[in-house]
Amino acid sequence: MQIAISSIFLYFADMFKKRENIFEVEEGKFLSPKFDKNGLIPVVTTDSNTGEVLMHGFMNNHALKKTIETKEAYYWSRSKNSLWHKGSKSGFVQKVRELRIDDDQDSLWMSVDIGDGASCHVGYKSCFYRSIPLGQIKNSEEINLEFKEKEKKFDPEKIYKGEPNPTKL
Repeated sequence: MQIAISSIFLYFADMFKKRENIFEVEEGKFLSPKFDKNGLIPVVTTDSNTGEVLMHGFMNNHALKKTIETKEAYYWSRSKNSLWHKGSKSGFVQKVRELRIDDDQDSLWMSVDIGDGASCHVGYKSCFYRSIPLGQIKNSEEINLEFKEKEKKFDPEKIYKGEPNPTKL
């Protein structure tokens, strides 16, 4: 199994331009993403209409290529260890409006349209549906989060019926 995974990684490793020098990476015109030791690059995804942060995820070479080609968001699911077409189960496919890479090409920012849908597997529009109160901490084990989204966009029990929850303890 390890050989098969390594072979797949090597196949996708040369998908984009090789990183040859700092000037080209920072000032050049070619996409040369830097994936981490696990072959992943982080991506922050925002709503193209509101600017709201919807989620943070990861892409591998294949997910990035599919996202570019289809104009729909694909991620690498670390919990399922597989390619993940965002919204394929819920119907809230993320339609990519813009995809940017940072200065040293090791992180992505993607702006997507989800219509009146959601991006969080818990059912909320955004995965960032709670706020942490700021100020003096009296007891770090009892910090009360404030729910910024009051209603879910869908019922995850109905959408993901029978599938394991990706959240791990």
